[in-house]
Amino acid sequence: MLRFAAASRAASKKRRKAEDNGEHIPPFLIASITSKCNLHCAGCYSRCNHATVDSEPVKQLTSDEWLKIFAEADELGISFILLAGGEPMLRRDIIEAAGKKQNILFPIFTNGTFFDGRYFELFDKCRNLVPVMSIEGSREITDKRRGEGIYDKLIANMDELKKRGLIFGASVTVTTQNYREVTSQGFLGGLSERGCKAVVFVEYVPVTDESRELAPGDTERAHVMAEIQRLREEHPEMVYVSFPGDEKSSGGCVAAGRGFFHINSHGGAEPCPFSPYSDVNVKNTSLREAMHSPLFTALRSGDILLDDHEGGCILNEKRELVEALLAANS
Repeated sequence: MLRFAAASRAASKKRRKAEDNGEHIPPFLIASITSKCNLHCAGCYSRCNHATVDSEPVKQLTSDEWLKIFAEADELGISFILLAGGEPMLRRDIIEAAGKKQNILFPIFTNGTFFDGRYFELFDKCRNLVPVMSIEGSREITDKRRGEGIYDKLIANMDELKKRGLIFGASVTVTTQNYREVTSQGFLGGLSERGCKAVVFVEYVPVTDESRELAPGDTERAHVMAEIQRLREEHPEMVYVSFPGDEKSSGGCVAAGRGFFHINSHGGAEPCPFSPYSDVNVKNTSLREAMHSPLFTALRSGDILLDDHEGGCILNEKRELVEALLAANS
């Protein structure tokens, strides 16, 4: 962590220098390194968008191509690359490559079903790899959404990570069904006792009308944000992040390169995982050029990222406008 802190300061200087020269470099990148997943979680946005499938992935970026992206991100001053999927731990080759880029912190958002001895040894050796396991609250709620036996696997992983003295986090999809449970002292206190150091609350984003009832409304969102504020004050030993709930403190949506952008498993540069639109592929261009794609530039220069909206993802809510921008700039 001390080595990363020094690298993070150096990266921040690179971004400030770029800013002084009129170029904005976001500190975060989200990389979906595979489209394959072994689970069928209820209401999964990625499956609804057909970004996650059961079949063997075809024409996805190779580990060498991802390593090239990681190297360029390091040169640009990007400090954090969130590895997602599908299920990212299916791509051990890419995670091993990420472990070599010690200047970058790689949170790995995983369903927790592929932990084994080799992975525990890798996390021990490469402390810049931080597993963030998806959990929905209690055993009953987690297994109902993710599958029978998943909760017990997650707890076993946490206990082994704690025994080894390794840092890890938890990712919680906040829905109308679990918002009180996942902000309760019982649930969060249990995570803390097991050694969890960060909790990422991801507000459920409906991409189909059938799943809309799971999306938090104003009442649920206000409750979650009030609890997160209290937790930050009372438990500074833990890191609590709300996405996209922290947008208001950031002056609007931070997608499309304002704070981060997304690269899908085939190399398409997208504003956000919830907004799967792309007009450029990093197979054919540099990471820097991708950040200045016509779509990203149009989104950042307009008002759409700053607009008020009902909650969740504004780009998903206003996808017709995003599609119009994509068509106009293609």
